[in-house]
Amino acid sequence: MSARFAHLHLHSEYSLVDSTIRIPELVAACVARGLPAVAITDQNNLFALVKFHKEAEKAGIKPITGADLMVAEGAAPASRLTLLCRDRAGYLSLSQLLTRAWMEGHRVDGVVARPAWLAENAGLFALAGPQSDPGLLLAAGRQDQADQALADLQARFGERLHLELPRTGRAGEDAWGAFALDAAARRGIPVVASNDVRFLDADGFDAHEARVCIATGRVLDDARRPRDYSAQQYLKSPQEMTALFADAPDALDNALALARRCNLELQLGTYY
Repeated sequence: MSARFAHLHLHSEYSLVDSTIRIPELVAACVARGLPAVAITDQNNLFALVKFHKEAEKAGIKPITGADLMVAEGAAPASRLTLLCRDRAGYLSLSQLLTRAWMEGHRVDGVVARPAWLAENAGLFALAGPQSDPGLLLAAGRQDQADQALADLQARFGERLHLELPRTGRAGEDAWGAFALDAAARRGIPVVASNDVRFLDADGFDAHEARVCIATGRVLDDARRPRDYSAQQYLKSPQEMTALFADAPDALDNALALARRCNLELQLGTYY
């Protein structure tokens, strides 16, 4: 991997609620932008797995398998934890978590995993960002509880826990960034640069917003609809990310180092 960055948080078209990215176009864009590896972390599913691995390996791009797991206890608001497979053990752990969520975690707003289920996390890396449990608590002004939630995640994942650092211009990112950098220094947790990707190119934001409106049953000119995304959430090149994180180069290096540690190999075309 000669480039300095790899995207580790990205939704594809298999995240029906919020992405317009198709697999072949994603792989071609990674080649064109000099990205050596990329992760797909669709919400609560691994539907892209086989198609993604085939396309990426054919193009010489390292595919990284993961998912955004929605986590909640009871009727509480769901938080988001990005999980990446280190190896086959991680793939099996993530498959079990997702299966259990779909079998036992149905709610009106989708499916969730229970926090206690995260104890079964062999072979998984975790990225905690602004929408994680610590991030939601911080946004609610409960910093002490956010720090405790982060300590709980660190107890579960140990050195496999990382803090996601997005800079997409969305509300709350500056506060989370300050909290994450402070926590990284105090707790020894690596921070990882991210762009929380939802569309391929800078001019893809409008089409993405239309996709979100379709998924949520709203119209584009509804002044009251949530604006949860920004026009910056496209597949930025390593050069763009380097400029964006000029003051935090370690976050770029940590993203690439984490990509190197994810080594899931699939044996396709064989019956078992």
